[in-house]
Amino acid sequence: MAGFLISPALGYLQTHSERGNSRRFAAVIIVAASCLCLSALALLTSYFCPIQRKSIDLCRTPSYPYSKADDSRLLATSVGGSVSPQNVITATNLSHVVFGIAASSELWEKRKEYLKLWWKPKKMRGFVWLEKKVRYTEEDAKTLPPQMLSADTMRFKYTSRLGRRSGIRISRIVSEMYRLGLPDVRWFVMSDDDTIFVAKNLLRVLSKYDHKQFYYIGSNSESHMQNLAFSYNMAYGGGGFAISYPLAKALSSMQDDCLHRYPSLVGSDDRIHACMAELGVPLTKEPGFHQYDIRGNALGLLAAHPLTPAISLHHLDAINPVFPNRTTLEALNHLQRSIDEDPTHFLQQSICYEKDRIWSISISWGYVVQIFRGVIEPRELEVPLRTFYSWNRKADFTTFAFNARAYPRHPCERPTLFYMHNITTSSRQERPRVESFYIRDAATSSPCPWTMPSPTSIDLIKVSRHKDENMWNKAPRRKCCHVLKKRTPKGTVSSFLEIDIHDCSSSEIATL
Repeated sequence: MAGFLISPALGYLQTHSERGNSRRFAAVIIVAASCLCLSALALLTSYFCPIQRKSIDLCRTPSYPYSKADDSRLLATSVGGSVSPQNVITATNLSHVVFGIAASSELWEKRKEYLKLWWKPKKMRGFVWLEKKVRYTEEDAKTLPPQMLSADTMRFKYTSRLGRRSGIRISRIVSEMYRLGLPDVRWFVMSDDDTIFVAKNLLRVLSKYDHKQFYYIGSNSESHMQNLAFSYNMAYGGGGFAISYPLAKALSSMQDDCLHRYPSLVGSDDRIHACMAELGVPLTKEPGFHQYDIRGNALGLLAAHPLTPAISLHHLDAINPVFPNRTTLEALNHLQRSIDEDPTHFLQQSICYEKDRIWSISISWGYVVQIFRGVIEPRELEVPLRTFYSWNRKADFTTFAFNARAYPRHPCERPTLFYMHNITTSSRQERPRVESFYIRDAATSSPCPWTMPSPTSIDLIKVSRHKDENMWNKAPRRKCCHVLKKRTPKGTVSSFLEIDIHDCSSSEIATL
């Protein structure tokens, strides 16, 4: 009220030129009077209504108790998911994986040679689990994992008439490895002694998953009948499977009781699966684990690998040597060169066409190049040729758990095969360039009455590409390829074919 009475009085006495100053002065008086009124009200309130108050500094950011969990949540948010900081900071490497190799003393002398192909003594951890001790030479001790004797399993009943009692022993390998108390373990990986691993690709796959969670990772059999007899939800241990550390801990605490409940099961894999079912953990399927429940020539499967990292190959004794005119071990040694040179691209398929001669070309990198006369669409070339037969030795395509196409009867429709001969890598450029060479297999050069150009005119194929370590960090897409044109003297035909593999452009397609 005081401000309201003073302002008109001053405005009446002052001249017109002084009114601007008077208004500003009046405003100051009004604000001061208002503050006095509010202060008086506050004093009266505090006198009649006393309360406990905390002082608040409105100019200061409130402080909260700090914990490392806050950094964890922040880091997990920043990478776009519930990824633990440990996984982000320290990537899974070979030292975090412990292999359990199920072996038999009866077959050890032969099978140990397969293990030597891929085992890296100074980089890998693991054990060969046997029912009784075998002789280790000085070389074996340097090139193989140490042997361990499995615990006695006679207290467990075994009533199946189809399998072997050793299935109980093998099923307990993961639990026995957990009880060793090894440090810094993230994954336990199981396999048989007739399996080879592509270790780098195994790590790529395992790195996708949080090792602190319950994970049971593997794949099914190629045999539909096997999957029906056992389960499509079961990992096949020959091809290998991985169990995360916390799941191994849970398994070890309940497995013995679990095994007592399933005396009629056949082998080790179904016993592991039964315990996983009781724990409520499903199979996480990764198609790069290959059980290879097939017999005969595995060419069809190896030449049309799915677009996923190749992790393992099993049943090396049951299939023909993967390269002609070699023993099984010699052929696998030769194949290992591809794995060592570039595991990322091992067996990955590329499809392109030779337009001038109307050929369809399918490349399985590091293994084989197939040239077909005429045009075969990519959707057909992606399907494996049935060069093999089923595990129960039947040529019945309905027994397979995947699509496969019949091997052509007409000689002109059969592919001409060029097997890997040599691989070199040049690091002179910013991105290393890999050159692989493939030589024609004379046995597949069948006489053909067609008048179109024959792939048998080619003796050597060179396939070049850049290394791509980030291939599996991108959305899956098959690499593209094209045949390079070479100048040749007029009237002559070159017996050499050069193909370039590269990342597909956004609009690039595989067609003639």
